[in-house]
Amino acid sequence: MPDRINSVLVLGLGKVGHLVALLLHETGFAVTAADRHPPGNPPFTVQALDVADTAALAEALRGRDAVVSCLPYHFNLGVARVAADCGVHYFDLTEDVHTTREIIALSRNAGTVMAPQCGLAPGFIAIVGASLAARFERIRSIRLRVGALPQHPTGLLGYAFNWSPEGVVNEYLNDCEVIEDGVRKWVSPLEWVEKLVINGLQLEAFTTSGGLGTMCETFEGRVDNLDYKSIRYPGHAALMNFFLHELLLRQDRAHAGKILVNAKPPVNDDLVHIHVSVEGWIAGTLLREEFVRTYLPVAIAGDTRRTIAWTTAASICAVVELVARGRLPATGFIRQETIPLDAFLATCNGRLYAGQPHGGKLE
Repeated sequence: MPDRINSVLVLGLGKVGHLVALLLHETGFAVTAADRHPPGNPPFTVQALDVADTAALAEALRGRDAVVSCLPYHFNLGVARVAADCGVHYFDLTEDVHTTREIIALSRNAGTVMAPQCGLAPGFIAIVGASLAARFERIRSIRLRVGALPQHPTGLLGYAFNWSPEGVVNEYLNDCEVIEDGVRKWVSPLEWVEKLVINGLQLEAFTTSGGLGTMCETFEGRVDNLDYKSIRYPGHAALMNFFLHELLLRQDRAHAGKILVNAKPPVNDDLVHIHVSVEGWIAGTLLREEFVRTYLPVAIAGDTRRTIAWTTAASICAVVELVARGRLPATGFIRQETIPLDAFLATCNGRLYAGQPHGGKLE
């Protein structure tokens, strides 16, 4: 095990947080997981912790090399500040743009890694997009599309809230950064609805917030068009626009989330569609490269894991591995789009994205 990261504190033991702790434990890290109400008898160490208590959080970080936050996004900035003060590497799953900006500012004076946005989108989707874009001499467009959906949808909405309702409502209401015709700008969510077909199945995609991470900043001046959209079954965008805007549920995000989860609770048989396309010129010829995958639940440590849980958990665990191995910088802000796709897929946890079983312990 490399010296850069040996011991990890995982914060938040929901479905994703528990799986993050389990994967890191199986990879060979010394894992302690903390939650206000920790479960009993996991294979890793657990402790009770209120992350709002900064003194208690600082004490929990004592002697740790890294912290992985799997908490709701509004806790992450506070955790990042304590991690920076304590000299601990920081990783999270946030899609919230404001939170990420504040963490980037923290990273300028941090002596450790600050790596937000390490999930599926933002996260893995940016790694794939940048990998395809690197093949082109000149880039016309980068289109990133992700959908976490039930395999067997029911009702007009065609959805199940396997992910945080708070995060989904946030994505549906916050403005979206894009590059359009070479101009970096902000556009409304739940717009630019397009038809998408994956394996013969007709779907729709529309703008949502946060999925691009920092790609607009990275690719400004290098690409004509860059955007991120969420994939859903047809008709979803119109219904969510009615729910949030015509019924004014946007004025109470927490209430909106509760209504949606009550109507469309989580399902075990979920899937994740990833559709990345890049257009541009190679040796003077206009070409289009694509990365299209549909991921399903997988067995990990004897249990079948929901797709959205393992794709999210495997992504952040792979980034932790790459920092531990010295394959990524030891300090400062890590942009997801700077992570090599081949190196990501070669990690113990990234192997899951390559359709292989979890790859054992980090050497």
